[in-house]
Amino acid sequence: MSKKAILCLDDERIILTSLRDQLFCSFGDRYIYEFAESIEEAWEVIKELQQAGIKIVLVVSDWLLTKKREDNFLFEVKHKFPSTVIILLTGQADNEKVEPIKHYYYVHDCLVKPWDTINLITIVQSGIEQIDLEKSECLGGK
Repeated sequence: MSKKAILCLDDERIILTSLRDQLFCSFGDRYIYEFAESIEEAWEVIKELQQAGIKIVLVVSDWLLTKKREDNFLFEVKHKFPSTVIILLTGQADNEKVEPIKHYYYVHDCLVKPWDTINLITIVQSGIEQIDLEKSECLGGK
């Protein structure tokens, strides 16, 4: 069984610390958890994981951080790793603004800051289940 990773991207260390604690508490050592405070750092982490043969199954990313760059980080991640699930962190609580963002960036779901642990884990779990379902369908399962 190959190793799998979850990558979290946010420019606020306290957000990354919260994500680390909540994800590890819920999923333990089932995944490798990586964290980046910038898009450049995220690409470095992705490169290192690839070189180590570790698959990134899920990316939790701050929307405003990725929106600042013209390189469309989330598009590139989805293009290079189509099966990777993306969860967007946003301070936008307005559903009218969040829905177009989800479709535009091929996002599995949005997590509104501040979030509660149960919501985070529910969204991450549903993303992981989506990967498992797609994998099962590819192998001829239902």
